[in-house]
Amino acid sequence: MTATTKHIFLDKQHPALWRSLNGLGLKVKDAARDAGIDRRMMELLNVRISQLNGCAYCLDLHMKEALQEGETQQRLAVLPAWRDTALFTDKERAALAMAESITALPGHLSQEQEEAYARQHLSEEEFSVVSWLVVTMNAFNRISITSHHPVRQQR
Repeated sequence: MTATTKHIFLDKQHPALWRSLNGLGLKVKDAARDAGIDRRMMELLNVRISQLNGCAYCLDLHMKEALQEGETQQRLAVLPAWRDTALFTDKERAALAMAESITALPGHLSQEQEEAYARQHLSEEEFSVVSWLVVTMNAFNRISITSHHPVRQQR
């Protein structure tokens, strides 16, 4: 940041819009819970999406929440290489594949392959709610990245 650059926190500049996005996030969490997606898996997805987007603020927040929900350090440490380990269930792997596909928006054929894989392990309800979770987390990441939300050092 240069001396003349002042970051604008989008959430502070337009709090009503921020509250609307938070409201959507809460509804997505409720829908996920109703579909049988537990908080640990939601946080696992939030961490992976934030890794892909490079959102330091969201990574800091969701790593803590994942650990509070019972996620392990080991699984979080290997999350970028989830395809190369047997530490994740088929359902988690399907959701992670969707998270990566929706976040990166690969070519059509690759996206169809990831969706087909996910459909083998997720019900229609789970598929839909995981998609909403990914879309919503991407929105949160982009707001935090654009706003330059700081990561505060733990004491």
